[in-house]
Amino acid sequence: MKAYVFPGQGAQFSGMGKDLYDSSMEAKRHFEMANEILGFEISKIMFEGEAEELKQTKVTQPAIFLHSVILAKALGDSFQPAMAAGHSLGEFSALVACGAMTFQDGLKLVAQRANAMQKACEAVPSTMAAVLGMEDADVERICGEIEGVVVPANYNCPGQLVISGSVDAVNEACEKLKEAGAKRALPLPVGGAFHSPLMQPAREELAKAIEETVINSPICPIYQNVVAIGVTDPDDIKRNLIEQLTAPVKWTQIMKQMIADGASQFIEVGPGKVLQGLVKKLDREMKTESAAI
Repeated sequence: MKAYVFPGQGAQFSGMGKDLYDSSMEAKRHFEMANEILGFEISKIMFEGEAEELKQTKVTQPAIFLHSVILAKALGDSFQPAMAAGHSLGEFSALVACGAMTFQDGLKLVAQRANAMQKACEAVPSTMAAVLGMEDADVERICGEIEGVVVPANYNCPGQLVISGSVDAVNEACEKLKEAGAKRALPLPVGGAFHSPLMQPAREELAKAIEETVINSPICPIYQNVVAIGVTDPDDIKRNLIEQLTAPVKWTQIMKQMIADGASQFIEVGPGKVLQGLVKKLDREMKTESAAI
């Protein structure tokens, strides 16, 4: 069974999507539609922008979404997922690629999400840190012992968990985690505390937009970040999308569940190969590949 996975923030690179734009009139039309919806030439930034420009949340999120969704469309009849999932932002890409919402609605939500998250980041000094070489339960316990906001945010694969929260609490957690035996506990160069309670203002802002968006049953189960199981009911999809901003990304649990449900091959749709690497850390024998037209 083929499982299609869609990357999140961090997979961007200068030149992304240019091959799609040049090789397909349909792709070109979608890029031009995106420029119009967003009100700026995101295609130009994707194709020619510097790394710093691409790193801005308001650019990164729609850029990765566009690359993933337009690539999925370009696959045509060969895109036949038995199941799908997206890492954080990638969940929106998966939902659009699998027919749960329109391209236009998905892009508008992603743009609103990016702007709302940017505002929440600017409101409180906050950050994230990668913790390597430690059991998830130990990271959870140590975060729970610290005053201030610091929580597990991304369960990426066994031995790799990202924590998120206020700058002081994350720094304190990093020290305690290293003392407790973590191989590394490194603050990440991100704008704020994604997937933590500090994203509550962004969640409230996005909730209304999600509630008003038409969501249909997708062509296959979408393994959502919040619950780590396959979901097809539109009301459940909406609820999980809203919760996603303040809840952790359960990627390790999603991969395990997909494999338990029969996934025999993982195909990454979008920039980079990060998700393929995470699958291999879970199961070295699992077949993985990048989607290509």
